Order: sequence, then structure tokens, then C-alpha cells
Amino acid sequence: MSEKHATLTIDGKSYEFPIVLGTEGDKAIDIRKLRGTTGYITLDSGYMNTGSCNSQITFLDGEKGILNYRGYEIETLAENCSFVEVAYLLLIGELPTQKQLNDFRELLSRYALIHEDMIHFFDHFPPNAPPMAILSNMVNTLQNYYPEMTSESEEELPEIAARILSKIRTIAAFSYKKSVGHPLVYPRYDLSYCGNFLNMMFDKPVKPYVVHPEVVATLNKLLILHADHEQNCSTSTVRLVGSAGVNLYTSISAGISALWGPLHGGANQAVVEMLMAIHRDNNDFEKYIKKAKDPNDPFRLTGFGHRVYKTFDPRATIIKRACAKTLKALNVDDPLLDIAMELEDIARNDDYFISRNLYPNVDFYSGIIYRAMGIPTNMFTVMFAMGRLPGWISHWREMMLDTKNLRIGRPRQVYDGPKQRDFIPLHERV
Repeated sequence: MSEKHATLTIDGKSYEFPIVLGTEGDKAIDIRKLRGTTGYITLDSGYMNTGSCNSQITFLDGEKGILNYRGYEIETLAENCSFVEVAYLLLIGELPTQKQLNDFRELLSRYALIHEDMIHFFDHFPPNAPPMAILSNMVNTLQNYYPEMTSESEEELPEIAARILSKIRTIAAFSYKKSVGHPLVYPRYDLSYCGNFLNMMFDKPVKPYVVHPEVVATLNKLLILHADHEQNCSTSTVRLVGSAGVNLYTSISAGISALWGPLHGGANQAVVEMLMAIHRDNNDFEKYIKKAKDPNDPFRLTGFGHRVYKTFDPRATIIKRACAKTLKALNVDDPLLDIAMELEDIARNDDYFISRNLYPNVDFYSGIIYRAMGIPTNMFTVMFAMGRLPGWISHWREMMLDTKNLRIGRPRQVYDGPKQRDFIPLHERV
């Protein structure tokens, strides 16, 4: 390998392909001309070694446990910023000034309502319809009411993003209210982004909701930690669908559907269900640790390990601290937190888990926090989607503006079915 090129030798013939270096030391071999030059393609199930794009949004180093948004460490942003600030950073590329932040907040308040006709749509979903199904459908419907929100104009981006961020928050809260048969609570102009969501979720005519600053601060932190995570399954879906020229709403709707999967956004719900199962089994930790180690047992300790992180997940450390602090502020004594901490302690001191890099990930404690807030388990993935929205919008727009490299996503395959066969007429087949 030379300093600027990588050499590939096939059947005694050598080919050179450019090496691409990222600003944080990422290394890639540009193989866009591989098939045209050699006749070969690469085979990479799950795209574990394939870069689909250049991006200026998020840097992730799984070996060192680093996650940065636009160059800022996730730990610094989570401790010092609101979700709205971080959303602005991801969308625009810079942290907002006070005036820019005030203007963005004003837009979020202005566009919080959804068209009244859309509210009737909720009546036609079955009572037990999953909130993620409702959210995906309703987001897709937004394009019919707000077709002007798909512009790629630099000047209009804050307004377009604010509309989507605000309206989807309202849809998410309304979907919950409909699922429990409660009257809808409209957004208030005097509340923050997260405060408004909590009020729309839990305010009732018979019992007004009190917005706790500690809960608002924790929700801001949770949404920040989920705001983007490089080319994960749902973000890649948004880009792939968008590459066909599909509008922003439909691309995000597809991303929501991808996030719905239990191996992606549904993991925090699975963690809570696992902890509840252990609790019902009289906290028999030895039994479940043994099951997790048994290669013939399908049981796995959910919330441990990550596709990318090979050390610790930097978001997990932040969430663990926030979890204990929030439960204390709300005076909630949740036995699941004790079980989670005991499981983590066992795993961190067991060679089986250490050798396999099975450390707690972002999903391990987040579900416990949502439980303490009163958010039901079937809404956990909706919360994830709300947090991931700024990342999805940013990636969709980044792709659309990269006209030089914009291509419809179309992976190749290696066919290993039967060779071409002669056709046999129906009356001759035996």
C-alpha cells in the first residue's frame, strides 16, 4: 500500500485505488471504480466494512469509545446544551448564538400545531395500534398538508426543520393520548420543547401535569444522546430511500419503520422486559448469567454490547448518572435499577463478557428513566425517533446537496442460485 493508493492484485494483475483519509483519521479505500476496472465487486454482509458516503455530521470511534457531533464531544453537549441547541448544531453545522437559538425556539412554538383534519386520522387506527405505526403513517401524511417543507434552500432550512421537529413531537404525544383514550392536549407557547412534550403526554382535565425541571433536563439529555449516530440502520434507510428522489417526509417515515425493529430502536424496551423477567424470577442473577453464556440458549443479556463500540458506549455512562439522579429527584424507588446495576457489576468483572466487549450500551438505562417519567414501554421507540430526527434531517439534506456524488442506492450481489436452465413446457414436466 502506497501513501495515496491501495494496490489490489487479481490473477497477477495489479490495480490501484485511491486512499481517502477523514479529518479524525478514518481510513478508506475508494472502490467506486472497482467493478468497471476489474469486473469484481466486494461482498460485505451487513456493510460492516463499507462506507456509503462522506459526511461532516458525526464522528464515531468504536475502539476508543468516542462520539462527536460536528466536532463537539457528546459528553460536553449532553452536560451543557439543550436538545434544541444540539438539533440546531446538527442541522446548521454550528452551535447557535442566543439570537439564533431564540429564533429557532420561536419557530418550534409557531409550528407546533398540526392541521385539524389530521387529528381525525387518529380515530381510524385500532385502539391497540403501536405508536410507531401511527407515527410512521402520520409523518408520511404530512407531505399532503405541508408540501412546501421539502425545500433544500439554505435560508429555509431552520424553518423547515423546526416544522418537522415540532409537528412530529405533537403527533407522538397525540398518538399516546389516543392509545389510552384520553383527550388531546394541545402544545403551549410558554413551554420548552421537552416541557411541551411532557405536558401534552400527561396533562389531564382532572389532574393538571406539573412540569418538573429535573425531568425536562433529563429528557433533553436523552434526546441529545440519541440525536445522531453516524450511518446506523435507520439513518442509512433515510439516505437510501431519499436517494431515489423521495421527499423528506417519506424518507423519515421509512427511517421510523427501520428504527422500530427490536435490533435497533426497540432495544431499550427489550431491556426493561428482560429486567422485569429477572425481577419476577426472584432476582436469580446466576440463572440468567448462565443462560447468557450458554451457546445453545437463545437468551441474551439485552443492552450489553454494540455493533460499533468495542469498549464502552460513551452515552451509557452519561445515562447511568442521569438515571440515578432522575429517580432520586422524582422519589422513585424502582427495583429494576438495582437489578440493572447488579447485572452491570457482574458483567464488568466476568472474563466472558470482558473478552467479548459486552459493556452496557445506551439502551441499558434509558428505559428505566422513561419508566420513572411515566412513559409506557410501547412509547420508548417513539422517544428514540424524536431524538434521532435532527440526525435524519441533516443526513437527508447533506446527501441531497452532494450533487457530485448523489446516486440512487443500489447494492450489488453475488448470485449463487442455479445456472441458466432450459425451459420445459408445462405438459412435459414430470
